[in-house]
Amino acid sequence: MNKFLIQRPLITEKGAAMAEMGKYIFLVDSRANGPEVRKAIKAIYKVDVVATNAINTPSKKRRLGATVGVRPGYKKMIVTLKPGQKIEVMPG
Repeated sequence: MNKFLIQRPLITEKGAAMAEMGKYIFLVDSRANGPEVRKAIKAIYKVDVVATNAINTPSKKRRLGATVGVRPGYKKMIVTLKPGQKIEVMPG
């Protein structure tokens, strides 16, 4: 299991609303798959994962004047926990 598989939790308004339903969003390595993320979350946070859903966002071209650049793509995983369990991902 790659120790850099899960990069960080994504903390957004939508993510906070989903956390109340037992679903958490994590930014993961682009090569990660569901079973790997499931094992990593279980090992790191000591919770039972019921389901994982992947969202793969492609890279996009962006311009600033005459300069053309690329905004990198990323992969997110929505992790659904067993009812009654939760993860403390909010800072502070």
